[in-house]
Amino acid sequence: MNQTTQLGNPLVNIAIFALFVVITLTVVIRVTSGSNKKSASSFYTGNAQFSGRQNGFAIAGDYLSAASFLGIVGAIAYSGYDGLLYSIGFLVAWLVALLLVAEPLRNTGKYTMADVLSFRMRQKPVRLAAAISTLAVSFFYLLAQMAGAGSLVSLLLGLRGEFAQNGIVVLVGILMIAYVLIGGMKGTTWVQMIKAVLLIAGAGIMSVWVLAMFGFNLSEVMGRAVEVNNDPANGLVAQAGDKLLPPMAKYGSNPVGFISLSIALVLGTAGLPHVLMRFYTVPTAKEARRSVTWAIGLIGAFYLFTLVLGFGAAALIPGGQQFIDSLPGKVNAAAPALAYFLPGGGTGGTILLALIAGVAFATILAVVAGLTITASASFAHDIYNSVMKDGNADPAQEVKVARMTVIVIGALAIFGGVFAKSMNIAFLVALAFAVAASANLPSILFSLYWKRFNTRGSVWSIYGGLISAIVLIIFSPAVSGAKGAMFPTMHFAWFPYDNPALVSVPIGFLLGIIGTLTSKPEFPERQAEMEVRSMTGAGAEKAIAH
Repeated sequence: MNQTTQLGNPLVNIAIFALFVVITLTVVIRVTSGSNKKSASSFYTGNAQFSGRQNGFAIAGDYLSAASFLGIVGAIAYSGYDGLLYSIGFLVAWLVALLLVAEPLRNTGKYTMADVLSFRMRQKPVRLAAAISTLAVSFFYLLAQMAGAGSLVSLLLGLRGEFAQNGIVVLVGILMIAYVLIGGMKGTTWVQMIKAVLLIAGAGIMSVWVLAMFGFNLSEVMGRAVEVNNDPANGLVAQAGDKLLPPMAKYGSNPVGFISLSIALVLGTAGLPHVLMRFYTVPTAKEARRSVTWAIGLIGAFYLFTLVLGFGAAALIPGGQQFIDSLPGKVNAAAPALAYFLPGGGTGGTILLALIAGVAFATILAVVAGLTITASASFAHDIYNSVMKDGNADPAQEVKVARMTVIVIGALAIFGGVFAKSMNIAFLVALAFAVAASANLPSILFSLYWKRFNTRGSVWSIYGGLISAIVLIIFSPAVSGAKGAMFPTMHFAWFPYDNPALVSVPIGFLLGIIGTLTSKPEFPERQAEMEVRSMTGAGAEKAIAH
């Protein structure tokens, strides 16, 4: 049973998509028209000219992905309280970034995460390890967004079949390459700021609308959601409504697996390279801290809206969970379906659905652009300049390599997106978070806060966390044997939990400690400089300027 054709008008959706692309490309071309596109600082950080507030909006735009919007609203419509736990994990993670990472990272680095990790180490091995980890995290995250783009746009345009979905993935890849090549970090930042305003405003308006229909009483919304889905014709399981409100109805049978997922979500954010790179687009550490404060406020407000929208979808969509499950996109279709039924369907529903669909499409474009520029900067600055050219590459040539890398990454993302489009988006995002928490975070924290930490510790920590996370994922129920796995009919899983963070994050920390303690201390003078600079910012302006 396929009801996409009843939900909205594909022509209206296409018109809104096209309008958004035209407006954002115009903005990108205008804001970058006077800048020096051959300068490394301009391409990677927009010359560090953004204010804390602007960067806060851009961080929100970079962080609130399709998984945040479509995935969490759907998770709350299906699992109630337990669906909200994703939101809480994603938000609490920002406190780790604010308190431990944002300011010292901005003071110590210049363009990429590897600048910080290699500051007081031997450059080549550490930069190579950090670049490989950055590319791995960015690629998994990129796959999730591309997979989301294919299924979302096919759902909203009423497209059928493999060929049409593949066409959408190719289109998103080409647009992503265009945004980054034309605008660099400056253009990408403006796309992210516009998208953050649209997404948070759209979610806010829909939330107020849902609450207004129930006299601004959230308990009424929840009560109606329980009632609708307890009806055997609407719920996906018997008494589905009663399972929406009690905590741990979904995760209670596997509490250790839930702890593992929580570790990945809470510790992953502070190790995500595309989030860390945003701290370099502001002029001072104070602005970096201010931008995270703005981001926490904006992201927190958005996740509160997802609570209302998730229960609103369960309460207001006729047919409840059964109807949502009958749509292409299934659980991910809850937010667009709510947009259609809020005004009661018809013309109003068609227009609101098209607007929300346009915002969701904008969300994907902004996130993939941020990921692409991070991955290209990591290859050009860390591998090409520092490893292949011993740090002596001509800046204009380095930017040229970064631009060529954008095209290669775009092609890989299109190729991967075509194969990943049927995969679970939330699984791919949690995978990226687990790899970031295991491979990047231990090395970042040790580099900033442990004087004795050295090259061997850093390299062991990054490769150990990266390899252990990927190996445990391959042999987990998320890949084989389970109902929702990538290969449900094959059985090679021996690791019992979907997410590896419970084991791979401690391995990352432990290998960092063992590697450090089994080798001699290095470069005490650089360690002293890094300590002063990370805490005070002295000397940081000079590093950004050259």
